[in-house]
Amino acid sequence: MTRNALWAATALTALAAPAAMAEELTLCWAAWDPANALVELSKEFEAESGHTMRFEFVPWPNFADRMLNELNSRGQLCDLLIGDSQWIGGGAENGHYVKLNDFFDAEGISMDDFIPATVTGYAEWPKGTPNYWALPAFGDVVGWTYRKDWFERPELQAAFAEAYGRDLAVPQSLAELKDIAEFFQGREIDGTTVYGASIYTERGSEGVTMGVTNALYNFGFQYENPDAPYELEGYVNSPGAVAGLEFYKSLYDCCTPPGSSNWYMSESVDAYKSGQVAMQMNFAFIWPGVHADPNVGGDKSGYFPNPQGPAGHYAQLGGQGISVVSYSDSQDAALQYIKWFAQPDVQSKWWNLGGYSALRAVVEDPDFATSQPYAQTFLDSMAIVKDFWAEPAYAELLLAMQDRVHTYVIAGQGTAQEALDMLIEDWTETFEDEGKL
Repeated sequence: MTRNALWAATALTALAAPAAMAEELTLCWAAWDPANALVELSKEFEAESGHTMRFEFVPWPNFADRMLNELNSRGQLCDLLIGDSQWIGGGAENGHYVKLNDFFDAEGISMDDFIPATVTGYAEWPKGTPNYWALPAFGDVVGWTYRKDWFERPELQAAFAEAYGRDLAVPQSLAELKDIAEFFQGREIDGTTVYGASIYTERGSEGVTMGVTNALYNFGFQYENPDAPYELEGYVNSPGAVAGLEFYKSLYDCCTPPGSSNWYMSESVDAYKSGQVAMQMNFAFIWPGVHADPNVGGDKSGYFPNPQGPAGHYAQLGGQGISVVSYSDSQDAALQYIKWFAQPDVQSKWWNLGGYSALRAVVEDPDFATSQPYAQTFLDSMAIVKDFWAEPAYAELLLAMQDRVHTYVIAGQGTAQEALDMLIEDWTETFEDEGKL
């Protein structure tokens, strides 16, 4: 019997574990609001299984370094890891994650039951093949929050209509988004100077890349030739890609708050909740917190998907899958957790607690779209997602893009064409080192 078959056979037993077999499982993830919801949700697993859950949550700026170092050192801290979507290639090829196909087959867990984009993004390696290394755990995507109460003020509506010849409303294109940001930039509202938008600019981890791709994709940027893997020239630096990078820089230059040259998720939401900006770019995970906020929550805020550009309509995928770490001594119990977490009733509770379920039975329920003010925006956004490289060398690819994009967009050095040309040089060197070219 193979190891995978043995794990699957063990997991076929009843979820409840006798006290003598009870184990302590450590689940590793980022330190953010959804993690707190998962702690609450997991109390049911503890009660049903007899196992005890521990949690290792690491702040986002340090999450990748900490967890990838843990995996690369074959550490045994984590039994379960909710790792970023881009880690799936390295997790599979480097032997960090347990392949779950046999387990899924034995338990009747079908990837057809999950949002297709999350299966591709969080579970598959190689992409487009039925080889699964994770269960989709947390659907996430970059979208926008806006001050609905400001947009609805008659005096602002009149001023905008006079300036732009159309209604002040949710933007349908990136060009319209920029117009709205320019309109609010430096405007005084209730005695306070406000700004157009907060966007991702952070250099140290992944921030500016997770932001700029929402423009690049929609202007025509592609990671490679769809018919020739790793052929980058003319795709990464196409005329459309150059225009998209120039657009993102123009949005940063015209319409962001002073001092926002190194902002990511927390800084963006802080600016929004404190009333500094009319719109914020951010991952969907922040929407429950916005809705509940005493200053900007309720009917004061609205939500919309990343607007389309001249060459397409996409949004940067976020979110993660949950994997069993191959170095764990408690793989049987960890698989029991996966089995429990995949259940439709558990996934429904996960959504109600503030987690973003990727299970189709949850998101396709007729009542889902009206279950929260942001639920329809989540559905619309998940339908247009695209992700960064998921190659084993993803970290090196990411650092190169962080450097090239930040140097141009934020530091204002060189041209967009030069930035993307040099990015191709960086990525080509990485793929050559990987034996891909």
